[in-house]
Amino acid sequence: MENISKQKQHIGGLFDRIARHYDGLNHLLSLGIDRCWRRQAVGSMQKADHVLDVAVGTGDLALLLLRRGKAQRVTGIDLSTEMMRIGAEKARRAGREIRFMEANAQEMPFPDASFDAVTCAYGVRNFADLDAGLSEMYRVLRPGGELTILEFGYPRQKWVRRTYDWYFSTWLPMIGRLFSRDKTAYTYLNQSVRHFCYADDFLEHLKKVGFRGTYYRPQTFGISYLYKAQKLNEK
Repeated sequence: MENISKQKQHIGGLFDRIARHYDGLNHLLSLGIDRCWRRQAVGSMQKADHVLDVAVGTGDLALLLLRRGKAQRVTGIDLSTEMMRIGAEKARRAGREIRFMEANAQEMPFPDASFDAVTCAYGVRNFADLDAGLSEMYRVLRPGGELTILEFGYPRQKWVRRTYDWYFSTWLPMIGRLFSRDKTAYTYLNQSVRHFCYADDFLEHLKKVGFRGTYYRPQTFGISYLYKAQKLNEK
């Protein structure tokens, strides 16, 4: 756990190093199912004017929000400038406009109630302080706004879990190192998922910072989880 905590302090640099291979490896290692998970997340959302995408990375979720008409404007924040550079190029080629900003999710440079919806795909487990990051999401979301989070979990069926453990601890780090030439990044991915909370435990963190109407939906045997929550209208 101590090693994971140290890596989270330098998470921007870690993703900078693998940015060039990130999209291709994601699709390869998930057998393309990650695209389906994002489509399900976007499909679950109401239309919103201005959406904040936290840990925007290379912009896959942000672009999908715009393509599906779920957002009129998207601002994306991340600590990896190289990931966002690639994302900005993808947005340019797609003819879409996304505002990319280097910012820490635990100290967002936005006023209260700035966004109609907040999203985050596979980024919350990288927060050095999970509750601080979720509190900031709550703060910048307008009353009545919607939070949508995708994050990895662990399958509950024993036979799926055994296969997943083998794949995640052996095959994924090996392929990740082979293509990205980075010895630590995909080992960190495995460890960060193993030590992160999911399902009901994660909902408790959402409730703790003030979110209501919380629920989750397992995706593909619980390899991924879709979390939903709301910031209630103020009385």
